[in-house]
Formats: sequence, structure tokens, C-alpha cells
Amino acid sequence: MFSKWRKKSAEQNIVEIYTPMTGEAVALATVPDEAFAGGFMGKGIAIVPSEGKLTAPFDGTVSHVIKSKHAVMLEHPSGLQLLFHIGINTVSLKGEGFTSYVNTGDAVKTGQTLLEFDIDKIREAGYPVITPVIVTNAEELTDSMETNLGPVQSGKNVILKAIFKA
Repeated sequence: MFSKWRKKSAEQNIVEIYTPMTGEAVALATVPDEAFAGGFMGKGIAIVPSEGKLTAPFDGTVSHVIKSKHAVMLEHPSGLQLLFHIGINTVSLKGEGFTSYVNTGDAVKTGQTLLEFDIDKIREAGYPVITPVIVTNAEELTDSMETNLGPVQSGKNVILKAIFKA
């Protein structure tokens, strides 16, 4: 099912990003943080998770795990870089309620658990659990990036199609 991540044509390279968590995919503009909503961190989408588990949406490499375990960055073999930021202002939790299963430099496989997080603990602390999924090197993409909104299940739905410049 996930065997072809990058499709080549004469004019463009497309990377399909599968859903890294189960929940509701929403527009990035709905994130209650201007850095994400305004696109200052990059292009992307957000997910309101219904389960506290983040999985790898493709085979790739962990390029960074934030010390407080609330965020992780992955790199696709194409060079596409993604940031997964669990919740808003969750760095303030200093890692409480988060468990990381990967380290910087690790090779990961599609569907592999990257992080687990306690949704209730995040909400009880007063933070939104909405999770931005950001392409951090969006300058390498065309202006069009397809996003698919609505209910999503981890590993089952394509939520982003990133189109590289020719």
C-alpha cells in the first residue's frame, strides 16, 4: 500500500504524506497560534487527534526530536522535511505526558510509533491538542500543495501531496 511515495513525471515530483495520527484533519489556519496559522513555520495541515499516538507517515530519517518530546522532525528520502508539533505551547509541560520512541538519526518505517502523548494531561494543563504538520522546507515546493481535510485514520489517508519545483 505504501510502496510508492514519490511519483515522477516529466514536470514534477510529488510526495504523498499519509496521516500520522487518527483524528480530524483541519486547515492550518485554524491552529490557535499565529506562527503556525499564518504559515510562518511553513506550509501544512493540522490534526485534532483522537488518539495519543504519532506514527511515521513514510520511511525516512528522524532529523530532530525536541528535548521536551512534544515535537519531532522527519526527513523523507526526497529531501522533504516535516515537523510534527503535538499541541500548542506544550513545551511548557517539559516532557510530562510525552514518550518518545525514536532519537535523532534513527531510520523509521511507515507506521512506526514515533511518540505517544496523553491527550487528557495536555487538555488538563489548558493547552490545545491540535497538532500542526508542517513542511519546513516549503520553499522547495510549488505554490500548490494538496491537503485533504476531514476524519482521518493513522496510515490510511493521504493528508498532503507536496509538489516539488521542477
